[in-house]
Parts: sequence; structure tokens; C-alpha cells
Amino acid sequence: MKKIVLLSLLIATQFIQAQIDASFFNKADQFFKTYVTNGRVKYSEIKKSPSTLDALINDIANAKPSKADVANFKAFYINSYNLLVIKGITNNYPTKGPLSINGFFDKIKHKIAGTELTLNAIENEILRKNFSKEPRFHFVLVCAGLGCPPIINEAYTPNKLEAQLERQTKRAINDPTFIRFDKKRLKISQIFEWYAKDFTQFGSLVDFINKYRTEKVPAKTKVGFYSYDWALNKI
Repeated sequence: MKKIVLLSLLIATQFIQAQIDASFFNKADQFFKTYVTNGRVKYSEIKKSPSTLDALINDIANAKPSKADVANFKAFYINSYNLLVIKGITNNYPTKGPLSINGFFDKIKHKIAGTELTLNAIENEILRKNFSKEPRFHFVLVCAGLGCPPIINEAYTPNKLEAQLERQTKRAINDPTFIRFDKKRLKISQIFEWYAKDFTQFGSLVDFINKYRTEKVPAKTKVGFYSYDWALNKI
């Protein structure tokens, strides 16, 4: 009888946690739909009415994601990174961009799943370290600069995550402002320079780009990097 009771409690606890996770993703989805348009964020509106974002930040601080549920874990940390970036900008708004805020990525810590982490730690120690063969993170983690692939007006959710990662990677790779190809030379974002190891695990940078690009780039095309645009992605 005790075993049955304990099993029932375990199932109930897992169900409640699942409900909490669903609630977080639903609230995040509504937030992005309200405050993100065409890859830009309505920071001034959030600054005037921060309660929705603050509630999400509280959820992030107290959540208990499990690596056993890989899609849930990835989606939680992707959304958390993007929301914490928005929170950091909003706290300092108006500002020219994230680099105008001292230690924005590498010194300021945020409470996430009970642990104090910088934005760099979320990206590098949680996501990239645990999922080293997943370069598509770079197309969904948005640093608040216009040089980033644009933030979307929806949350990343466990049941749609694979499709969302694939979609956002294809969008970036086929965006002529992000991948600049003039038949003779390929100029690409410094993201590909900074995280070259992520993109060249299974071939060259051109190989990775061609995996997602509609108009293929010749294998021997010269590759260069254009300067990153850190201007704020505000409306």
C-alpha cells in the first residue's frame, strides 16, 4: 500500500511540475507576442509596465528544470537567456546597447534555477557545454544587438523546439543582410568567427552555411567577417 501511495505522489509531483513548466512557456509566449515586433523589442513599454516580465524572472529564478527532459531543458534556458537580456536592458533603459552596460554579459549575475549565473555562463556553461554538437543555439539566443539574428515574437517550447531551431537557422542563413554573398566573396557575421569550433565540427564554415542555404555557396569561396552591430534592437 505504501508503495502505491509513494508512486501516486511521485506521479502527482511530476504532473504539477509539468503544469508549472507549461505555465512558464505560455506566459513567456504571451510576453514575446506583446513586446516583440519584427525582431525588435518594445523596451520603453516594458519599462513602464514591468510586472509581466518581473513575474517571468521570478519563475526563472525558482524553476527546477531537469536535463533528463532535454527539449524542456533547452527551451527553458533559451527563453530564460532572452528574457534576462531584456530584463538587463530594461533595468538600464534608455541605453545605446548591451556593451554600454558594464559587465552585461560576463559580470552581472542573474538567479536562474536557484543558481547565480551570468549571461555568458548560461550560454557557455549550461547550453553549449551540455549540448556541444548544437550550433543552432547561436540563431535563437539574442544579445539585444542588431547584429544578432532577430528575436522572435514567440517562446521556444519543448514540443516545437526542433522545428523552431531549424526554422531560425534557415532564416538567418538565407537572410542577405546576415550572410552577404556577391558570387566572389562571402562576408558573414562575427558569430561564425567567435564560435568557429561550433560551426566547423563536421566541415568548413561554408559547409555549415550550405546545409541551410537555398542558394549554395561554392566550396572554395573566400570567407570574411563583417563588424558586429551592437546597436540596441529597440523599436
